[in-house]
Amino acid sequence: MKSFLEWFKGSTKIKRWIFLIIIGIALTCYSFAKILVTKEIDFVTLAKVIGLFVVGFLCIVFGIIYIQRRLLELIIEANDSDSEKGKAAKVNIQSLIFNKKVYEEGPKIVVIGGGFGLNNVIEGLKKYTNNITAIVTMSDYGRNTSMSRQALDSLPLNDIKESIIAMSDHEELMRNLMNLKFSNERLRGLNFGDVFLTGMNELYSNISEAIQKSTEVLNITGKVIPVTLDEITICAELNDGTVIEQKDRIPEIVAEKVETINRIFISPSNCHPAPGVLEAIQEAEAIIIGPGSLYTNVIPNLLVKNVAKTIKESKAIKMYVSNIMTEQGQTDNYTLADHVKAIQAHVGKGIFDIVLADSSEVMPEFVRKYNREGSDIVEANISTTSNLGVKVIERNMSCVKKDKIRHNPDIIASTIIELICNDLKFEDKQNETEYLLLNSVLKEQKKLQEKRAKQALKNKGKVVKEKSKDKTKKSKFATKYQDRVESIQNADAKIAENRKKAEAVAKKNKLDMKATRDAMNANMQELKKNRKRK
Repeated sequence: MKSFLEWFKGSTKIKRWIFLIIIGIALTCYSFAKILVTKEIDFVTLAKVIGLFVVGFLCIVFGIIYIQRRLLELIIEANDSDSEKGKAAKVNIQSLIFNKKVYEEGPKIVVIGGGFGLNNVIEGLKKYTNNITAIVTMSDYGRNTSMSRQALDSLPLNDIKESIIAMSDHEELMRNLMNLKFSNERLRGLNFGDVFLTGMNELYSNISEAIQKSTEVLNITGKVIPVTLDEITICAELNDGTVIEQKDRIPEIVAEKVETINRIFISPSNCHPAPGVLEAIQEAEAIIIGPGSLYTNVIPNLLVKNVAKTIKESKAIKMYVSNIMTEQGQTDNYTLADHVKAIQAHVGKGIFDIVLADSSEVMPEFVRKYNREGSDIVEANISTTSNLGVKVIERNMSCVKKDKIRHNPDIIASTIIELICNDLKFEDKQNETEYLLLNSVLKEQKKLQEKRAKQALKNKGKVVKEKSKDKTKKSKFATKYQDRVESIQNADAKIAENRKKAEAVAKKNKLDMKATRDAMNANMQELKKNRKRK
């Protein structure tokens, strides 16, 4: 009884629709009673009775529709343990009989790429749907990255492990477990993730099935599939014709030769996609490409046989999430349009229709750190990119995590889900379960984002007020941006100093080269004189 009464609390917002249904029943009953007790009825009275009946009937219909929508929203809130509403929900959903399959009816989304960027996308999307398939590359064959892999002779599964971690409900715990190095003397140096996946591979004798079963054992959201089971090598051809056949050496050699990448190719070129890859793409409602290292994580996945072709033929929403920063030795000085051109040059147009670009202002302090490592912000040249046959959507999608500039998983996920909801609206599916579920979670996530943004501004305001207590009177700009201005000034001073040193070294080298050249000319003249004498 207690759990039943909980449904009538003010926080549930159900009483209003129950009241509307009661009004509808009263009006329909009254109209029937009026017809039964009236001996003679004129046209005006009949019209009033019919009008009351129609209004009452509509009240009942709308009351039932909206009470069902609200019940679905309450079920989501009570079961979404990650959200604030879910944690605070006091409604006992066990008092209702409902189909748990509703939680598996989220949109089917395929994410393609690798690295931290892809995992950030997964982290955001798992709040909306369980039907996520991550297609990642396995391209480190022949590379001994760790003692654990050497000892176990295991496959290159680092990107697989990272995607499993991103899909876990308890991400930090899963990360600690998968990266655990045993201290036991007999197992010293071995990594739990390598041991576990190697054991699953031996059990099923098929790495694709082993990874699928691993995700079931670990109870993660979604699936992880390697793009191919063939042993592949990612190779780069530079503009000067140099071919690099080691993925990890590409940035190093590009930087040494001061050349740019002409194209990326995989060897062998006719490798086949792993079981389930093409099927997942065909069934997807949204396909997300990137973010990640353009030439080593994104494009290689699209070069596997039939992958790009299947994506182009898909009717799903196809989106490319651009990198926020360039990558030294791969995408130096690349703009947003350059990233899109590079993908289109390798697999042609039509691979995606939408490009998600970052429009936020990244703090200069963090940008300077990346500048020292040879990276810079990817310039979002919208008009040039739009001319490549894609629609550009700008979002403030960058954030700072542990002093690193990363993609904001919530912004990317909400943008993708909003596009899916708009598609469902266009198809007139607003009353279907999928739309109701997505729209409810989307509204909640947007409220949380607004709340966090307001809190960030509030915290920023407190810092400014504390600085303004200084006795020396300063302008608002100087007060607000003092630390940032000082940081930029110091960085500029160091850059100017380094430039002077570089110019001095270059001048000295020039003089040395001139002296060497003069000495060589003198020697040549002397040799000529000696020959004439002979």
